[in-house]
Amino acid sequence: MIRRPEVCVLPVAGLSTRNLPTTKVLHKGFMTLGDVPVIQYAVNSCAEAGIKEIVFIYSDDACRDMFKKYYSLAPELEAHLLKKNKLDLLDKVREIIPDGMKFSFACQSEPKGNGHAIMMAKDIIGERDFAVMWVDDVYINQNGKGVLSQLCDVYAQKGGIVENIMECRREDMVRYGALVGAVREGNIVRATGLVEKPKLEEVPSNFASMGPYVIPNEVLGILPEVTRGSNGEINLTDALNLAARRGLPIYGVLCEGDRFDCGTNFDLQKANIKLALTMNKELREYAVRIIADTK
Repeated sequence: MIRRPEVCVLPVAGLSTRNLPTTKVLHKGFMTLGDVPVIQYAVNSCAEAGIKEIVFIYSDDACRDMFKKYYSLAPELEAHLLKKNKLDLLDKVREIIPDGMKFSFACQSEPKGNGHAIMMAKDIIGERDFAVMWVDDVYINQNGKGVLSQLCDVYAQKGGIVENIMECRREDMVRYGALVGAVREGNIVRATGLVEKPKLEEVPSNFASMGPYVIPNEVLGILPEVTRGSNGEINLTDALNLAARRGLPIYGVLCEGDRFDCGTNFDLQKANIKLALTMNKELREYAVRIIADTK
């Protein structure tokens, strides 16, 4: 019987230098997309997919404490909002922690790569299958299931390694992990391997490995064998490629939904504009008036 993932790893270690100066004191996960912090989209995606435990991989105590405080109950704040009859804000505060969600923490004290970060969660994950999400990559599907839920559905049917992919221009593939031996059937692409940020002349396909990922527990045993990649780090992509060479199939899913890249300040600004224009009629009309006034 194929299992569904029970835990999700969220790597939040690092200095977040691409989002300075705000990230000098605030983790990038708490920069806002729409009216909630970026991190909340990942947590809500896990809840929707039926995942009940999240492991934050943090780099220092200040980082850990920020997430611990945000994902802790706040009875004094709730009592204040109730007393002031600010019930809409009370609902927003109570929605921060999904029902039944457990939060765990593991430290990555040195920046050795995203694969190394996931290894730090090994003792917490135990023998369970797991998911991995990148905090600054947000996916929203207004018309159906979220991306992680879509991946979990494919995983329940097929097993193996299941990940969200996007079809990109060949010249853009040098920025991503690329599927090797890709054969497409509908919205699912079967692959025999992955290569991290290939040279342009060596790009094996136009299917980019984006994440999130749903990963069988066996990969945890493979991660310690992975050598440092060309970037000097231990990469999850290399571990998945090694697992594929040992017989685990890889399934890339062209998931339904819009991607909101929050990885830099400029990308975050674009993401907020895109979200406002696609999901809020009043803001869309306001933007049209601004554009007309600036001509």
